[in-house]
Amino acid sequence: MKASDLFVKALEREGVEYVFAVPGEENLDILESLRQSSQIRLIVTRHEQGAGFMAAIYGRLTGKAGVCMATLGPGATNLVTPAAYAHLGAFPLLMITGQKPILKSKQGQFQIIDVVNLFDPICKMSKQIVHGNTIPALVREAFRLAQEERPGAVLLELPEDIAAQETNAQPYIPLNRRYAGARTFTIEHAAKFIKRAKHPLILIGAGANRKQVRNALCDFVHTTGIPFFTTQMGKGVVDERSSQCLGTAALSSGDYIHCAVERADLIINIGHDVVEKPPFFMEAGGTKVIHVNYKSAKVDEVYFPQCEVVGDLESSMIRLKEAVGKVDADFSYFEKVRDEVEKHINEGTNDPRFPIIPQRLVADIRKIMGEDGIIALDNGMYKLWFARNYKAYKPNTVLLDNALATMGAGLPSAMMASLLKPAQRVMAICGDGGFMMNSQEIETALRLKLNLVVAVLNDGSYGMIRWKQAIAGFTDWGLEFGNPDFVKYADSYGATGHRITSTDQLIPTLDAAFNAGGVHIIDIPIDYSENKKVLIDELQKLTCLI
Repeated sequence: MKASDLFVKALEREGVEYVFAVPGEENLDILESLRQSSQIRLIVTRHEQGAGFMAAIYGRLTGKAGVCMATLGPGATNLVTPAAYAHLGAFPLLMITGQKPILKSKQGQFQIIDVVNLFDPICKMSKQIVHGNTIPALVREAFRLAQEERPGAVLLELPEDIAAQETNAQPYIPLNRRYAGARTFTIEHAAKFIKRAKHPLILIGAGANRKQVRNALCDFVHTTGIPFFTTQMGKGVVDERSSQCLGTAALSSGDYIHCAVERADLIINIGHDVVEKPPFFMEAGGTKVIHVNYKSAKVDEVYFPQCEVVGDLESSMIRLKEAVGKVDADFSYFEKVRDEVEKHINEGTNDPRFPIIPQRLVADIRKIMGEDGIIALDNGMYKLWFARNYKAYKPNTVLLDNALATMGAGLPSAMMASLLKPAQRVMAICGDGGFMMNSQEIETALRLKLNLVVAVLNDGSYGMIRWKQAIAGFTDWGLEFGNPDFVKYADSYGATGHRITSTDQLIPTLDAAFNAGGVHIIDIPIDYSENKKVLIDELQKLTCLI
């Protein structure tokens, strides 16, 4: 068969459902092979970033590598940010890029850059396919590496002359892999640490947000009775309405939750990854830490755990639960912290001011999203407010990026969630800056007939950087811009546009949009003056004398 047909058959064998793409002429053979596939659906996006982000979120939500495709040169370079997004976020992703003929070419260096070496630092594997017979092994290895802990991005470059070759090779059959369990001695050692602790805390990180881990982790939390908090990307693994939940470490230090961290004598750190902004800083002679993950800890000056439980995370949680049982410790101070956190996140939730303040925005959206609604956050100041104030009830109902923290990913992330979960309410929450970076994908969302609400928080500036500017004591300068009329912008695509003109309009407008179905863009003016008051001034006065 033709090598491109073999490539597509290898993708089918891996269970691929979608290929997200902006194809170029160097992809035409594989495009024709995809046309003949009865299993794989091609979804053309309006920018390679849209394709890459959607594929990465497919990987995040399913655990299977999402697949995207672009041409050579500028098409490939537009996948650099999604590659970094998947690499840091640990989302399984396969990128396919085209290339000019490598056996004989008459086009000189037109559009040719060294894509394979460009992507190598941000991929688990980056390879050029030099013969059709190597396709089965390379595709199988690409999926193995992309999906194996720690997951990430891989790239295969398929030159057009190799894609057109004839080959007699056949796809490999994928094998299910299981991770080795931690040694019994290690489990017993960690259990002794936990039993000796007077004030232990559990931290749930991004690496614990895996389907096969959640039940075992919930059992561990509820059996031991130890209070827990989460990183931003660990939200929802355990229901945050639990009385054991202290909240989310939205900041690295100095927040109410860090009062509990300072009082803890042991933190059981489950699935944390140092690519996330640190939820706490370790100090010599300070709180001890048990690292529980698939792989050993990456040690740096703020993270050097004294005990490591390395191995299959589900197995580790089951065995630790059995070894520890109900913990006899003093959690009274943590309960005070929980009550204090609860009090502060509820401040301002009924504030009628307009433009809307972040606390009211988060509270109203929490009311409207229900038990299993999904919010996909772009990157901006609002991400901190949602991480801090929005309680996640179920896993992967808050999709945010605390690793690369790139702007422009919120809308494609929500689109992928809506495509996979059509019966659930899905909302993209974007700043006006981040929304405009990939807003052209609104056309893709309409073409896919998605049910999607896009909240555009309109303050005419790069709000988070203005906040950082204020923290640094610099003059407020250089970060404002103009916006289109977002209602007319929505209408121009055939979506439905809405503009909020009073705070009490938000809930009924959101509810009506979800009930109507289709794609809705809602322009929400936002007042970020609370940033300084709540996240700078109030926290500077915090003494942890709760």
